[in-house]
Amino acid sequence: MKAIVYVDLKNGVLDPQGKAVSETLTRLGFNEVTGARIGKRIELELEDGLEPTAAEARVKEMCETLLANTVIERYDIELIQG
Repeated sequence: MKAIVYVDLKNGVLDPQGKAVSETLTRLGFNEVTGARIGKRIELELEDGLEPTAAEARVKEMCETLLANTVIERYDIELIQG
């Protein structure tokens, strides 16, 4: 089983990296870009035979402990069988 974790900043939290990307794209002529937010994608390989409910609970624990700063970031978990 694989877990994919998407982490991004919560609404209202300033994103200086996203702002820099947005401004640079505009300077390069991509005027249709009005904003950008930067996040991260984390792929985790999980041991076979783990029940989806247990897997999601463990990955949530990983996010709360290490993978996301829950004060300023939110995360979504996607589980892929196989």
